[in-house]
Amino acid sequence: MLIRPDNREANQLRPVNFQPGIAPNAAGSVLVSFGATQVICAASLEAKVPTWMKMQGVKGGWLTAEYSLLPYSTLERKQRDIAKGRLDGRTVEIQRLIGRALRAVLDLSKIDGYTLWVDCDVLQADGGTRTASISGAYVAAQLAVKKLIAAGKIKETPFTDSVAAVSVGIYQDAPVLDLCYIEDKDASVDANIVMTGSGKFVEVQSSGEEATFGADDLQAMLALAKDGLQTIFEAQQTVLSGK
Repeated sequence: MLIRPDNREANQLRPVNFQPGIAPNAAGSVLVSFGATQVICAASLEAKVPTWMKMQGVKGGWLTAEYSLLPYSTLERKQRDIAKGRLDGRTVEIQRLIGRALRAVLDLSKIDGYTLWVDCDVLQADGGTRTASISGAYVAAQLAVKKLIAAGKIKETPFTDSVAAVSVGIYQDAPVLDLCYIEDKDASVDANIVMTGSGKFVEVQSSGEEATFGADDLQAMLALAKDGLQTIFEAQQTVLSGK
């Protein structure tokens, strides 16, 4: 019998919350919480594009993301990347994932000449920081776009769809949704699912932790993710509608 550390059902998300306006100097910001996991996501517009776009003659604008675990976000203090003089592989992987996820629903031609920066800083890590970052980054970027349109810096929204992400896995031989840290640490299979509001996959990251999994397991995890993501999309829309 499945017993989750926080007594949730297998298909139950942790409480999800988006608190807008957490970073007043950013064009758009939100504190996103998935249970005890908390991430500040902030979006800013810069009036230039990366050098490689100019050199290759690529038209339009760009979106890029940065991600970091703050030193006090984990049980043991995490050393800042700047103190090590380099980004660790996990940080690079996650910020690239966040950038890919948002660019999948962005018409870059509508921010011609601009770079939209999205910074994701983890205040507290209890599993699912990359998926919370993606879900929060979309909200922060949308809030920024609304402000930038109102200020006349861009003409119309560049977003073509919404995007969110959630973790799933096999824990105690059962597919479960939205893994907390204990579950993530002990899961035999771990997966991160990124989808658009229209139901298209952006990315499916799935791996066995010294274990294998079958097609039925994958289908069960995807079904859990799709259901959970609908709840996240609704929470995003509630914040963006100002309710």
